[in-house]
Amino acid sequence: MSAISQSSVFARRAAGLATNFPAPHFPTELEPGTIAFDSGFAFSGLLPDLTAFAHDALTTHRAECLQYSANQGQPELRNWIAQYMNADGCALSPEEIIVVNGAKHGIELICKMLLNEGDAVVVTAPTYFSAIPIFGSFGAELIEVGQDDDGLRVDQLEAIVVKREQSGKRAPKIVYNVADFHNPTGLSMSRARREALIALAARAGMMIVEDNPYRRVRFEGSDVPTLKALDRDRVVLHAGTFSKLIAPGLRIGWIAARRDLIVRLIQLKADGGSSALMQRIVYEFCNSPAFTTHVERVRHTYGAHRDRMVMALRRHLPEISLTVPEGGYYVWLRLPDGMSGDVFAAAAAKARVNVLAGSKFFPGGANYPRNAASGRDRVRLSYSFATLEQIDEGVERLAIVYASMAGA
Repeated sequence: MSAISQSSVFARRAAGLATNFPAPHFPTELEPGTIAFDSGFAFSGLLPDLTAFAHDALTTHRAECLQYSANQGQPELRNWIAQYMNADGCALSPEEIIVVNGAKHGIELICKMLLNEGDAVVVTAPTYFSAIPIFGSFGAELIEVGQDDDGLRVDQLEAIVVKREQSGKRAPKIVYNVADFHNPTGLSMSRARREALIALAARAGMMIVEDNPYRRVRFEGSDVPTLKALDRDRVVLHAGTFSKLIAPGLRIGWIAARRDLIVRLIQLKADGGSSALMQRIVYEFCNSPAFTTHVERVRHTYGAHRDRMVMALRRHLPEISLTVPEGGYYVWLRLPDGMSGDVFAAAAAKARVNVLAGSKFFPGGANYPRNAASGRDRVRLSYSFATLEQIDEGVERLAIVYASMAGA
């Protein structure tokens, strides 16, 4: 096949993609002795025993669980999710919930509903790296907005909206944000900032996509209402998931939004319905006393992991500044001036410690070409998957890597 026909056969969203298989990444693929600080895998010791719930699903509910499921999701699970969010300040009915195959599937489905090629999407600088190619695949123009300790800079976003209006451009279609324990920074938006964002979105005709996987993984501090709980103007689509709280392998999440949006999402969801078996297992587990006990274990365990990593970093790498999150899975590091996060991550991999360079979290422009200059002095570490002993060992290896780079 000629080069011309090879390039012309692909859609624009696929033409520029890599042609090599990705490097080993998942825990089962890692070489022995490698310590994974790179991705938000669940700690193996926290994966719940779902055997009894699976047995019940495959016996008592066999006829339901081995069939296709409704595109909107199992009614009992949707009712539980609505109550779960209402206890957190929302006012949702089960009809305002659709079950999806994890939050990323939910974000992709929202894009399918809202985006045309060339539409603008606002993301924080930095932002969740897996969201970048999703928006890019729909031909979106990505607009980066800064953050401070109170979260997304709504004043910067408002200035962008005004400038676009003055130049004859419409406001961005979507504002995407992880408001609770932001990935990768660990920051959380203040209530005032959340209210200001919703008010701006309502005035400008923008929709807010609230990606909310970590909310229940809080170790300290007080909860702030979710964007959806503050959504009097009905501009928020809330993407939730059980991946970070129960187990990522379940692949069950949800979108909470107003009814007319849910009806459209049902029609665009082309998977034959999310797994009926997994929905039943998740519902029975969440509706049992075991769920509350499990959530407390999650908070305690990940809180201990965070404390251990922060203590090890301060002991072995005092030259590196860091943000200590009140919850979530990640620590965001800033290297001293002149030191590259990309070089640090590559050197750490040779020392068999996997970390993510900060540049991975910056789109750098339209679609999703990486801007290596953005986040060049940043590194993200995850403390969720490694054991306490591996956290100690991994940080000690990183200290050796740092010393070698500083000496050079």
